[in-house]
Amino acid sequence: MKRWLLGLLLASAGAAVHASDKVLYQPVPGWVKPAPPIDPAAAIDDHAPAIVVFDSQSKLEDGQLWSYVDSATRVVTAQMLGQIGTLKLPWQPAHGDLVIHKLEIIRGAKHIDLVKGGNPFTVLRREEMMDQQQLDGMLTATLPVEGLAVGDVLHLVMSTTERDPTLKGDVQMVAPLVSAPARAGFARTRIIWPVASDIHWRAYSAGVDATPVVANGYRDLTIALPLAKQPEIPDDAPIRFQKLPLIEATSFDSWAAVVKVMAPLYRTDGLIAPGSPLAAEVAKIRAADVDPLHRTALALQLVQDKVRYLAISMDTGNYVPQTPAHSWDVRYGDCKAKTLLLIAILRDLGIEADPVLANIGLGELVSSRLPAATAFNHIFVRATIAGKDYWLDGTGMGSRLADIDDVPGFGTVLPLTEPAALVTLPKKAAARPGMTVDLDLDNRAGLKLPTLFRVRLELHGAAAEGVNVVVSQAVGEQRDDFIQGAVQQTVGEAQLDSSSLTYDPVTSTAVLQASGVIKTKWQRDDRRLRQNLDGVLGSIDFTPDRARTEWRDIPVLGVRNISLARHVTIDLPADAASYTIEGDRSLPAELAGAALFRKVTTAGNRIVVDERIDGLGTEIAPGDVGRVRTAVAQAKGRTLRATAPADYPGYYFDIAAAVKGKKLAAYEAVYGKAIARDPKGDSGWSSRGIYRAGVFDWQGAVDDFTKAIALRPSVELYLRRAASHAALGQDARQLADIDAAADLDPSADRPILQRIGWQSDHGDTAGAIALAQQHIDLGGDMLTSYQIGKTSAQADGGDVVGALATIDAAIDNKPGNPSLLNERCWVKATLNTALDSALKDCTRAIELSKYSADALDSRALVYFRMQRYDDAIADLTAAIAESGGQPSSVFLRGIIYRQMGKTREAADDFALVKLASPQLPEKYARYGLKP
Repeated sequence: MKRWLLGLLLASAGAAVHASDKVLYQPVPGWVKPAPPIDPAAAIDDHAPAIVVFDSQSKLEDGQLWSYVDSATRVVTAQMLGQIGTLKLPWQPAHGDLVIHKLEIIRGAKHIDLVKGGNPFTVLRREEMMDQQQLDGMLTATLPVEGLAVGDVLHLVMSTTERDPTLKGDVQMVAPLVSAPARAGFARTRIIWPVASDIHWRAYSAGVDATPVVANGYRDLTIALPLAKQPEIPDDAPIRFQKLPLIEATSFDSWAAVVKVMAPLYRTDGLIAPGSPLAAEVAKIRAADVDPLHRTALALQLVQDKVRYLAISMDTGNYVPQTPAHSWDVRYGDCKAKTLLLIAILRDLGIEADPVLANIGLGELVSSRLPAATAFNHIFVRATIAGKDYWLDGTGMGSRLADIDDVPGFGTVLPLTEPAALVTLPKKAAARPGMTVDLDLDNRAGLKLPTLFRVRLELHGAAAEGVNVVVSQAVGEQRDDFIQGAVQQTVGEAQLDSSSLTYDPVTSTAVLQASGVIKTKWQRDDRRLRQNLDGVLGSIDFTPDRARTEWRDIPVLGVRNISLARHVTIDLPADAASYTIEGDRSLPAELAGAALFRKVTTAGNRIVVDERIDGLGTEIAPGDVGRVRTAVAQAKGRTLRATAPADYPGYYFDIAAAVKGKKLAAYEAVYGKAIARDPKGDSGWSSRGIYRAGVFDWQGAVDDFTKAIALRPSVELYLRRAASHAALGQDARQLADIDAAADLDPSADRPILQRIGWQSDHGDTAGAIALAQQHIDLGGDMLTSYQIGKTSAQADGGDVVGALATIDAAIDNKPGNPSLLNERCWVKATLNTALDSALKDCTRAIELSKYSADALDSRALVYFRMQRYDDAIADLTAAIAESGGQPSSVFLRGIIYRQMGKTREAADDFALVKLASPQLPEKYARYGLKP
């Protein structure tokens, strides 16, 4: 009810004569056709609609709009009671009167009068739109409805009268048309006007079947509500296919009539007085440049930058702009004021300029609407220089000479010039992208090391002005958080060692610069390291649904609301010529409504990618939807990416080479500076700890994790420090961290599984088995992991029969589980038993696994036990390639190389294991596997 009521009250435009700032109490006017009486039985029926009555009636006569509402709402729930228990009726006293005809509570057959001949409403002045930069002069009549209870019906009958002298005798109105699934006991919209009046009306909703009838000298149009459920329209349809849920009526007979009323409001003769402060500003522009285009840009900058936006809707302010002199004196104004100010300045400079009406949001519907001022909610400027039109919005932000040729996305507009004609604005990319990203990625030390980066983000226009607020107001942590968030959106989670944020008012440009370190973007895919280089196609989501028959002839609105340019450089460990650039090095000029550009170059050890995307919002015709969908899919299927050489070393070898080559100093410096920027934050310490563990600096990792844990302990940090302790052979400290993680989150499985493994490795077989069995008995998603833990503990304790019985039972329950099959193969291989069946288990696990490195490693051990060294080496080579060089496979390969007499190769493998997993030889010695 409240939405309907407020929608009706706020829909009409105009100003009333003889208006009052007090609530009036009068009988129902004679022109109103009463709604049916409220049935007491229906009012208390819990299954009846909560809207018992909603009767909206309007009378247009002699330039006046009289709007009447009869609403009765049943309070169904306590929540609803809270929503309507206090009436708040806003109205504009300068535009008209608020009249209460009846206000009562209906309780069954009982009617409780809430007016009782008095004045129960309190009138308040509330500028509720101040946070949206609007002053509207609204008054609000408020009344807490005493005694209203769940089950009651609140019955309100009221009206407003409105007359707008600005319209010179014309009148206009807009009323909502509600559709199913909304329900009402009785609802209608009724409009009447004298037969002699030339009133035009139009309803936009589907299913309106109504014709005015003539009675008592009036045309009477009645529409029963709610209408039938409206046809669904796909979200990506052009806005003109959306059915406006309203009815309009107006005495304007053409767009020319609208222009005739509105154009005089923007006459500028004599509005800039000689010698005035505003005249001095115009003189500065005139002296600054002789080029009219440059002068236009300076005038637009003056209006945008020096006069803040504040909508003024008081008195006749709905349509009448304040004077340029006043706007300059108070330094604020709405779109009308800014438009008149800009026009006055341009005309004073000898530049042709005219006002243009627009509708922000519904511009594409203007041409289908009735000619009326209500078709618009905005006004801006068209300047014409040397026969070319420039579309200038004084309410915009940060426009400069570079942007002067940009066109706002207002769709169809109405210049207030003769001859009157609607104009459809062209769709084109802005001269300057909304954001420009310059990104340098440094992978020279190795592709699997973290990536050092430098980024520069440049923003223009409104976005830059928003950043300027941060530049001028935010300090310390608030400013750092803004920078961190912007960087993270661009490159992902990062540790910053430097950053800056600046704003240049001359160019209206905000620049954010930062440097630091991020996780490498090179990822292994199909056994090759690859990095995605695309920065624009991911922004195109073209998945229109036109499967319904009634949708097949509806165009698709293309990509919009994005304007981005990217310049990315990637520095590689070796010449870029040894890398493969896959995918499209260039893009079509337009795809799915977006303007695109791409260029890829290589030089030395550097890859350079330049890209741009501008969402134009152009339409894709129904017949082209399939073709465009295919083109988008194909373009995305040819993803631009760089692929490292096939012989590029795996992770462990890459890191080991960097350590040996002393290439890590730059990383230590960056992490050190990042920590120094925020020494009391845990992020820098934990990030460096992860990095140090990744480059096998175990003690450094322990130190950093200790700092991070002191600041913000977590299960993850305790387990990471436990792993570093394990690498250092600090077994007691490892167990303490595992237990600390378990204490922090007793429900976490990882600490429990690691404790089972620790107990098994340190001779507490019974304890490990008992702990594993405890969780096996609980079942759950981690059952398989606990079964593997128990099997390993039994095998490590020498219980061959028990280990195989446990794993056999698990496999019987999940016969196709590759982890279980691999575990059974591994147990048999480590115990050197049943090797033939072990071989079958491993082979089956490899066949079933998406990631087969572990099963290949296990099968290699089986082959080794069988003295099939070449087969073992083949499996280990595959496992090492897939895993990036997991130490277990490298160690076993070293043992086999030694057996085969390849001492140099064996020594290289053992050296890697000593660096990456120094405790591994001790563990493998239990299996009889020694260097």
